[in-house]
Amino acid sequence: MAGLKIKAAKIRCHGDYHLGQVLAAQNGFAIIDFEGEPRRSLADRRHKQTPLKDVAGMLRSIDYAAAVALRTAADLPSLDRPSLAKFCADWRDRSVAAFFDGYRTAIDGAACWPTGPAAGKLLDLMLMEKVLYEIGYELANRPAWLSIPVQGLLDLLMETGHGDPT
Repeated sequence: MAGLKIKAAKIRCHGDYHLGQVLAAQNGFAIIDFEGEPRRSLADRRHKQTPLKDVAGMLRSIDYAAAVALRTAADLPSLDRPSLAKFCADWRDRSVAAFFDGYRTAIDGAACWPTGPAAGKLLDLMLMEKVLYEIGYELANRPAWLSIPVQGLLDLLMETGHGDPT
């Protein structure tokens, strides 16, 4: 990323954007809790940054939802775990694509949205930052859930070509 030129304005982002911050309201949705990530200082939360930070937060949240659904259902009797895992992965992939496509369509042409290869690389960086934050959070608060962000990290490393499955 150090040598990559990114042409995009920074904006004030939500900072803690995930499924728990979105409420269904009549014919749409309402986004709540704009105070940002509670573990960061107020000064840090006020810094302007790329909207891809919020996009990464939502993409990771969708991944968490699928992982928690699979984990929760694992204790059910007569569960066909491979079929459920496939269903959860398919739901996750479709939900991620729908969110990303919708967000990108809505923000198209905005000065804050990076273009070209910078957009994908910056999203990868924001996803990496988010998953590393999640690992620290789970270690401190829910060690039993640590496997979710660790799997997310492994998936991200494989997708970006920085991992070796062997």
